[in-house]
Amino acid sequence: MIKNWWLLALCGILDAIYSVMNFFMQRPDGSLTLRTFVNHRSTLVDMGMLALAAGVCTLAAATWSSRKGASWLLALNGLACTALGLLLAFRTGPLAFRTIALLIVVMAMSAGIYELATARTLRRHLRREWLLGAAGVASVGFALTFLAFVLRWIALDPESPAQTLHWLGSYFGFSAICMLGMALALTPTSTGPALRASLRAKSACPPPDPKAAR
Repeated sequence: MIKNWWLLALCGILDAIYSVMNFFMQRPDGSLTLRTFVNHRSTLVDMGMLALAAGVCTLAAATWSSRKGASWLLALNGLACTALGLLLAFRTGPLAFRTIALLIVVMAMSAGIYELATARTLRRHLRREWLLGAAGVASVGFALTFLAFVLRWIALDPESPAQTLHWLGSYFGFSAICMLGMALALTPTSTGPALRASLRAKSACPPPDPKAAR
């Protein structure tokens, strides 16, 4: 994963752009603005393509680190983000917020558990591993909040679409911070020399010979 830190950084940048687009659609009082821009089909397509690109980057990072035990969580996050992008970009009918919220539950929970697992695995090598752990806890909190939306434990005002944009923008803004923070934490300059030496030793070690084991 250390070699693929730049993919996480790219995901963070895409999430940040998505978040800004959500907040750009609101006035300071929370009401929608630029209605022509919001209601135009190309806007949803652009937002869907951003989410799709972020999902593909996350899937690529998970695939290139497939030897790690927790990489499937990153792949699950990428699949959910890709599905969200496909729905926004290519679905022509109405899209319920509960469907989007369910995908965000998967994204936030998988990202949170992955961040907690990474912080625990690299706790002796990262300089600020507690920040990664705190981000993981906050991600799980976001997942539980959106799960409450799905189960209707928390009701959104159906006459206030800006409320939906606020929650989506908040999550993707937080996701951008997490992805960029994790990318910066995994850069070669941030990781300790002991971790890099250990990874080089593992990569240089030849696989065991089955015949020799017999």
